[in-house]
Amino acid sequence: MQSQDVAPRPGPSSTASSSADPVVDVEQAEAALVEHYPRLVRLAYVVLPPGLGRGRRVLTAHALTQRALPRGRTSVPVIPAQSTGRDGDLGYALVRLQVLRAALQASLPLKRTVWPKRAQLPPALPQVWGLKLFPRSGGADELALDQRLSALSGQARAAYVLRGLEKLPDDDVRTVLTAAGVADVDTALNEADEVAAQYALLESPEFDPCSLQARPTDLMRRRQHTKAALAAAAAVAVCGALLGLPGDGWGRDGAAAPAYARNPSAQAALDPAKLTRAAPTTWQSSARTDFSVWPARGELTGDQGLLRRALAVWARPGATVRVSPTRGTPSGGPAGPPQLLYAGTVDNARVVILYDGLRIARYAEPKDSTKGAALDFARVDGASGAEASAVVLGRADGNVRYLTAPWVKEAAERDLLKPGSGAMDLPLADGTTAPLASPAVRTGACTSWNVLQVTDASGIRLLTDLGELVPARLTTGRPGSAHDASGPQSQRAWAPFACSLSAVRAAGVRSVNAWEFAAQPLPDASGSAAWVCTRAETWRGDGTRVLAQFHTPGGAYGAVAAKAQDVPACGPRDPHVLAGVLWKSAAGSWYLLAAGSRGTSSISATGGVRGTANGNLLTVRTRQGAQAGLSATLESGRVINGLG
Repeated sequence: MQSQDVAPRPGPSSTASSSADPVVDVEQAEAALVEHYPRLVRLAYVVLPPGLGRGRRVLTAHALTQRALPRGRTSVPVIPAQSTGRDGDLGYALVRLQVLRAALQASLPLKRTVWPKRAQLPPALPQVWGLKLFPRSGGADELALDQRLSALSGQARAAYVLRGLEKLPDDDVRTVLTAAGVADVDTALNEADEVAAQYALLESPEFDPCSLQARPTDLMRRRQHTKAALAAAAAVAVCGALLGLPGDGWGRDGAAAPAYARNPSAQAALDPAKLTRAAPTTWQSSARTDFSVWPARGELTGDQGLLRRALAVWARPGATVRVSPTRGTPSGGPAGPPQLLYAGTVDNARVVILYDGLRIARYAEPKDSTKGAALDFARVDGASGAEASAVVLGRADGNVRYLTAPWVKEAAERDLLKPGSGAMDLPLADGTTAPLASPAVRTGACTSWNVLQVTDASGIRLLTDLGELVPARLTTGRPGSAHDASGPQSQRAWAPFACSLSAVRAAGVRSVNAWEFAAQPLPDASGSAAWVCTRAETWRGDGTRVLAQFHTPGGAYGAVAAKAQDVPACGPRDPHVLAGVLWKSAAGSWYLLAAGSRGTSSISATGGVRGTANGNLLTVRTRQGAQAGLSATLESGRVINGLG
């Protein structure tokens, strides 16, 4: 539904540095940073001191923007973002403030008696070797504006760019600059007035550090430095060869770190000849439907060198190996010989998938080298049936390719946002699917959410990629009796809420359930709204995310009314939930709408909105921006509060 129709959930603001300031989750800030990254980098580039030079300003602007993500929940002053597409986005307001504050700090001169701030130091990352990068040159007007801005102070440039690029009125500019640490805001505004308001030029390539030209650095100096580096590398190589002479050496282990200890159990776990392999027909006669009955597949299951490298890197990954464990997953070596599930070529990489009873480990290396190896882990303890139906083989160009369980008969790609559009078949080759578009890498607007549909003897199951090694299972139904989202009705129930799955990406999610806990008639003859609770369960047990969402007739998407983490609400242990929203009818009237799950005998609103209703639904007329607290009494006599 439209953002102007549903206000944030009623209730007091979360406590932070100021009780009047709303709190922004790191996930919300990350989404805003990714979506508006080019604009944030442009803002930093304009504010940074011209004395850095265009090349260093580019890299510094990118570095400051990439460091703008907060470490956790952070309060942010309510500063409206007037530019199109960002109005009311608190995540964007927060990262913009962080970028602006860092850019202003970078403009400060270094002093011997004061420890430098991080923004004043050259960026460690990103770095580009052998090239000079700078924005494309504009016309005479752009060059003249750049020269005039160069004569201003950093605070004045910040005021100018907030007026021009962000289209903020002066009152909001004052608020932003004050929050960024500017002591004399009036002076900054007056100084910015000295430059003509040619704001449209700020959108030109002259000020775009994301659209760059490249030129070489000093070639003669580079040649001299290269010769010196080669001589040093040769000396290191000789020393390394001498140190590696005792024992078997470690060259055959690829990207693994050197092996110094000789523990017999650890050595047995690294022997590819001792890998466990299930027979191709074991799954047909076994009562188990987990990874332990998967046969070894792929054309490289006999490549002993590849398997040894995979095992060695798992036991002791070298400094160049990219290790990515799912949250809460231990990344240490296997306790004994693991089970081989796959070894083969996927796109441009050689891939090995192993299972040790607790974890899935995926080793990948380039086809023509052992450099650039990667090792991914996912926790899968207790996985069975649908949860053991697929593993990610590889990702490329925004697509994902899966290895499916031997009991999977068919695979297809389905857009969860369009339940009536049908599914597109995905050919299976020895359990390997054709590539399908992954929603896990999306950075723009959510216009589709493609999921993997697998069919086995039990029926159809839907699995979604959340950026991890094992896809998450999608279910519907009341907690305690949830079932796979296999039928048309279940898929229609998921459609308005599919995009909310992005809130649990990379969180170690095992399954996500969507449950319509109430239907509420809307005032002013506006139809009926659905209240849906989505609960994401994780493999590790903690980190559970619960969203209460509100969906009105004709709306393409549900609106998040409340959210909470690590609570039993809306789960098998406590299926009760209570949530509310401020809603504006087509007639222009504002209402507090609240709903509880089955078993709610009454609901009460307190604070800025007061009202009580018997049953599980509450409708109270109110005004825009009102704040309220919610509580409900269950039929058992127990009192619960609103989610969040």
